[in-house]
Amino acid sequence: MNSGNVFRVIAVLLVACAAFFGVDRMGAAIAKSSLTAYYRAMFHVNSRDVSGLSNGLMQVTGGGSYDWDTGFLRGSGSYGCLTAVGSGPLSGCASGQGTRWETDELLFSTQYSCTGSSDRVAGTGASTVVFLANFYRAGDGRDASFRAKMIVSSEDLDPDVPGVQHVWIEGVGCGT
Repeated sequence: MNSGNVFRVIAVLLVACAAFFGVDRMGAAIAKSSLTAYYRAMFHVNSRDVSGLSNGLMQVTGGGSYDWDTGFLRGSGSYGCLTAVGSGPLSGCASGQGTRWETDELLFSTQYSCTGSSDRVAGTGASTVVFLANFYRAGDGRDASFRAKMIVSSEDLDPDVPGVQHVWIEGVGCGT
């Protein structure tokens, strides 16, 4: 067990003991500092079928972590346009293009639609992260080719669509 894990175990034990024995002030201070310092949610995505809003089809893989209290967000992965994307922020991504994406900004919430038929709202929380992502194509160097909102969730984003939709990309749609 590394020293970081030992510290977390000790902090949890101290909070548990303080709560059990009624030491409110000490318990609250330790709980607040340990939760603030160590609460980070992780996300991962591996979808080969993001579509529904345009004539485009994308694949996206990757992951990262975030902390809503501090605004911390770090994530990246790869993507590819399997067919040309014809609308939205990724319009112009031709079939076969795409190399990598990276997170840019953690968002509180956003409206989205998997098929264009109904608007929904997703918010960043323990099981869902909403963020702005930069997408890069080969040859564009460090300059982002596209910027679009993304949602990654462990829950189904649209129960009305067959299958379980875990990812949404602005202007393209949802995928499993």
